[in-house]
Amino acid sequence: MAEATAETTTITSNISPKLQGYTFTLAAVFIFAVQDSFSKYLGERYSPILITMIRFWAFAAFVMLLAMRKPQGVRGAFATKHPLMQVMRGVLLVAEIALFVFGLAHTGLAITQAIFQSTPLIVTILSIPFLGEHVGWRRWVAVIAGLFGVLLIINPTGGTFSLYLLLPLACATMFALYSVATKAVSRDDASFTSLTYTAVGGALAISLLGPFYWTPIAVSDWPMVAALCVCGTVSHYCLIRAYDSLQASEVQPLAYLQLVVGAVIAVMFFGETLSWNMLIGSVIVVGAGLFTMWREHRAQSKNNPASGAGLVERP
Repeated sequence: MAEATAETTTITSNISPKLQGYTFTLAAVFIFAVQDSFSKYLGERYSPILITMIRFWAFAAFVMLLAMRKPQGVRGAFATKHPLMQVMRGVLLVAEIALFVFGLAHTGLAITQAIFQSTPLIVTILSIPFLGEHVGWRRWVAVIAGLFGVLLIINPTGGTFSLYLLLPLACATMFALYSVATKAVSRDDASFTSLTYTAVGGALAISLLGPFYWTPIAVSDWPMVAALCVCGTVSHYCLIRAYDSLQASEVQPLAYLQLVVGAVIAVMFFGETLSWNMLIGSVIVVGAGLFTMWREHRAQSKNNPASGAGLVERP
């Protein structure tokens, strides 16, 4: 047994850090897609606020366990120069997650994820007034093209248009605000501090509302609830491990694979149909997002060769 353990350790140590980082990234992307399918299933049967509250309880417990294992302890994890903004980040994200679950319950999984992929484009727009960043004409063209792709996905003139399709766009805007705030506090606070405030702050905020929406959960659905919590915990562990070896510019492009995994799940398990406008619009959005991130990374590399690392949480 000892020989087998030693052999496994040797094999793991022989894997390059980059390969480990990409492996953990792909695992996180796959689990996030599965997590959204669990959210859709439960959101159709229970209050999104209730589901989000349980999800954040598990997320907060996981982060607290990590904090207790760190040298600085729990107190160090909460040390911040921006307490108000950190708390606002947690509240904003938990509200976005609850709205996202509500949207999943009323729209398709594939189309919701497709619209949500516009987040990097909205981040680019918001970074101008909130972070004082400069956006060149090439990125502006990519942003406009990406927003056209979103419009194509929503298809407001089509017969299948629903106002519920605006919910994923609202979620993308909220998550973009959250991402911009994360960039702002990362100038002074450690990434784990931001993660801690996201988990604990979000859990406390939604716990003020969640009990009023509490309804008995069927015994047959508890495995789904448990799976949702496990997915949230494992996906974040994978994401943290990925950022140990990779820069954000290396992780983010792979995140678009969630769109592919989500589409497969949507078709196989929810009987959804992928329309031509959704497919073409998704390609445009993803292409615009990749180009925007590439241009941003190039600009950051010129100004600061060490830039590019960071952790953006997505519970």
